Amino acid sequence: MTDKRKEHELPLATDKWGWKYHHVGIPVKNPIPGEKYIPHLKFYVKGFDTSPFGIEYMRFEEDSPFDELIKTLPHLAFIVPDIDKAIQGFEILNDINSPMKGLKVAMIKHEGSPIELMEFE
Repeated sequence: MTDKRKEHELPLATDKWGWKYHHVGIPVKNPIPGEKYIPHLKFYVKGFDTSPFGIEYMRFEEDSPFDELIKTLPHLAFIVPDIDKAIQGFEILNDINSPMKGLKVAMIKHEGSPIELMEFE
């Protein structure tokens, strides 16, 4: 059994693994003015480039290829140095994809919650 994290300690993902917080993704059902459509992944996004806190709103089409957890629960996103290494040992919710040039993304599941891993070129 591992020691429990103390209140003042950072989580393992940032403190030991070197992951960096990028954003929190919040699924929404209704259109948001100014949202951007990502056609090959069939979802809309808003806030990614404007929120000072890294809050991103996501609205999915019915046939979007993402797992239902991603479509219904908020997720944390981290920048990782090597996405193939970072996904090891976790349940993968979707194939590694590229929402834009120079970025690889994978969604993993940890204790019932989706976590996004991002590798920038």
